[in-house]
Amino acid sequence: MTSLYTTQMTHRRGLTFWGQWVCAISLVNLLLTVLVYWRVGSLTSEYRVLMILTVLGSVPIYSVMQVYHKRHEWLSGLARLLAAWLILLAVLISIAFVTQTSVIFSRQVILLWAFLGYLIQAASFLPLHNLARLHSRKLCNERRALIIGTCPTAQRLARKLSRPNREPVLGFIATAEHTGPAPSILPLLGRVDEIRQIITRLNIRRVYIVLPMAQAAIIEALYIDLLDMNVDVVWIPDFGSMVLLNQSVSEIERMPAIYLNESLISSHPGSLLCKEVFERSLAAVAIIVLSPLLLIVAIAVKVSSPGPVLFKQNRYGCNAEVIKVWKFRSMRVHEDSEVHQATREDDRVTPLGRFLRRSSIDELPQLFNVLFGQMALVGPRPHAVTHNIYYTGKVRAYMARHRLKPGITGLAQITGHRGETQTLEKMQQRVAQDLNYINQWSLWLDIKILVKTPFTLFSKDIY
Repeated sequence: MTSLYTTQMTHRRGLTFWGQWVCAISLVNLLLTVLVYWRVGSLTSEYRVLMILTVLGSVPIYSVMQVYHKRHEWLSGLARLLAAWLILLAVLISIAFVTQTSVIFSRQVILLWAFLGYLIQAASFLPLHNLARLHSRKLCNERRALIIGTCPTAQRLARKLSRPNREPVLGFIATAEHTGPAPSILPLLGRVDEIRQIITRLNIRRVYIVLPMAQAAIIEALYIDLLDMNVDVVWIPDFGSMVLLNQSVSEIERMPAIYLNESLISSHPGSLLCKEVFERSLAAVAIIVLSPLLLIVAIAVKVSSPGPVLFKQNRYGCNAEVIKVWKFRSMRVHEDSEVHQATREDDRVTPLGRFLRRSSIDELPQLFNVLFGQMALVGPRPHAVTHNIYYTGKVRAYMARHRLKPGITGLAQITGHRGETQTLEKMQQRVAQDLNYINQWSLWLDIKILVKTPFTLFSKDIY
């Protein structure tokens, strides 16, 4: 039943996406046709090619940006639609630039199409999005549910299902082993041996089983007992204190498989390719735009103190592969048998270096690391090799942060977990944010982190 439910939900999400996408792109291409006939007189071959590229390019971009996901409010949906439309336009402009075909298009047509194209998509988005959410809310209200189990995972599930637009959860069912107080979130409806009567009395349509793995026999007995009842049975394994990384549920040759630990490279190869193309392109543009600043800083570093302009340090990259990370040198040349984190009032830091570190300008050469494919713009910050050796085994799941490319900025940096980590607890908090980033990753999350990063550059914890 669980597999059937998952398949049905995936199918519904697919219908929601394709229905709204077909409407939006059809209107966009219709608008382009009207504008071309208005200004050019006939729909020539180059505009037909533009329509085909718009259709082909919009599918992966709109999908990755989750433009039509029903969980988003209308304002968030419009923002995602705008971001996806701008990315699509940037891709089309890049293709025209590379193929040197931009001159054959009417600028007036393209500019009007770019501006009105978003407005017409937004006009179709609002009613269709509201209709999809109303339909989803109606289906959810019909699915009265209960949760078997009272463990912390069960209570966390109850809190999440209590959010708007989710099915109503009426309460908990306790097992015979339950001896603690009743959960405060929802009422305790009874014991597991009363489950059939409770389902019939309350007209339950979905049962969530959230029990520890040690109670596997109870889980199996419950499943068999509920087979002949008209309820969906959803098993939520309670893995207790296990650290899960990018967990997912799938099938291997029709056998259910629960992925406890999976890298984004294997689980989202297409999305990760979009991330890499996006970031390397943005890095190339940033290097060109910031080249005067890079040159001025390079000269200032060379003049301010003897030594090389760039500081190259071995750090762990994706899958713990050692890479050389570039930075503008901010310290005096010195010999250390061990690598020490910079501290407040560190006498190794030069006056110019202190400004570079405070403003994070010393990190700008890492744009070349991104361009060469060694780093990402957004990801867990790379630590020195000696730091990794020290923290491995002391900080829980420390090396799991290397399951994707390290970044110039990341979720830990914008949430205040940057700078010196004097205690293991501070490093654990930073690693927790890195793992949250891996588990929650999306291209939209990367964009939000990039937007927020400039506002954290002058943090008091940077030195």
